[in-house]
Amino acid sequence: MAGPRVEVDGSIMEGGGQILRVSTALSCLLGLPLRVQKIRAGRSTPGLSSGGWKSKIEVLVGPQHLSGLEMIRDFCDGQLEGAEIGSTEIMFTPEKIKGGVHTADTKTAGSVCLLMQVSMPCALFAACPSELRLKGGTNAEMAPQIDYTAMVFKPIVEKFGFTFNCDIKMRGYYPKGGGEVIIRMSPVKQLNPINLTDRGSVTKIYGRAFVAGVLPFKVAKDMAAAAVRCIRKEIRDLYVNIQPVQETKDQAFGNGNGIIIIAETSTGCLFAGSSLGKRGVNADKVGIEAAEMLLANLRHGGAVDEYLQDQLIIFMALASGISRIKTGPVTLHTQTAIHFAEQLAKAKFTVKKSEDEEDASKDTYIIECQGIGMTNPNL
Repeated sequence: MAGPRVEVDGSIMEGGGQILRVSTALSCLLGLPLRVQKIRAGRSTPGLSSGGWKSKIEVLVGPQHLSGLEMIRDFCDGQLEGAEIGSTEIMFTPEKIKGGVHTADTKTAGSVCLLMQVSMPCALFAACPSELRLKGGTNAEMAPQIDYTAMVFKPIVEKFGFTFNCDIKMRGYYPKGGGEVIIRMSPVKQLNPINLTDRGSVTKIYGRAFVAGVLPFKVAKDMAAAAVRCIRKEIRDLYVNIQPVQETKDQAFGNGNGIIIIAETSTGCLFAGSSLGKRGVNADKVGIEAAEMLLANLRHGGAVDEYLQDQLIIFMALASGISRIKTGPVTLHTQTAIHFAEQLAKAKFTVKKSEDEEDASKDTYIIECQGIGMTNPNL
């Protein structure tokens, strides 16, 4: 199975976590032995991290690295060398992907959503159904919140022709973590291409503002009210339904607060804005930050928001046929994912400015991909 080892430079573009996630997932899927060098060379402290939270730069890479790498290794009975904290190089040799139960625990508030990003493509091409037990932070900084995964990522990614079940057992926040999510999914023979280029008009805006632990319920109400006021300034004709929620003790570990707001369009596109509370930041500010993020994502004319862009690239690369998505400005995360999908999977991507008249004054792009038509050898 093992051919020549593919060399990946872990210091280019976004660097760090995302390069590891995309390259090890593709290595596992394609049976390509991999060496990633210069991991986080562009960062403040090079090397794999277990998730020191000293600065934004540390947080970007976070505690999910090692647990994500170990999960992929277990997924395909692979061999992993150099996967320890502070390492600047890993070697990964994949074998056959197997389904079943796989557990990954960041032991901190490392994001369960990032663990899911690395493992889901592998589960699709396994020999039997998979259950992924992911432990860490469900609503963590610098990563998608689990509500985003369930409310935006899930319905859109399922357009590739598969379904998954996302069971939030326990929510966990920074810095303690302690959350647990179980993802269940069956393998597929092949992925269908997607076309997300017609945005339609916004028909609904809804969301949830939550508090957990010792934080008073008033904080949830204030976040929701401030977000609604902010959205109304720009979108006057729609009812904005943001539910304040008190997470119960048996469903949330530790203290936290945050908000996610979703806009749904006539063609089924979904956009989000979200924000997490931090000590000393007042509730109104958290609500307004999420509302402004949502409004910014609605202004650019794309059919996916800036957080979905990069998460769709690996699926577009694996699908059979041509996928197209219309986006706002193409993020560095997306450019990084495209680079490695081209290098490792040999998928072909083009990124062009949108030529539609309604996008003329906007920063709108079409990302097109000729997928490799990966087929599941086990089915």
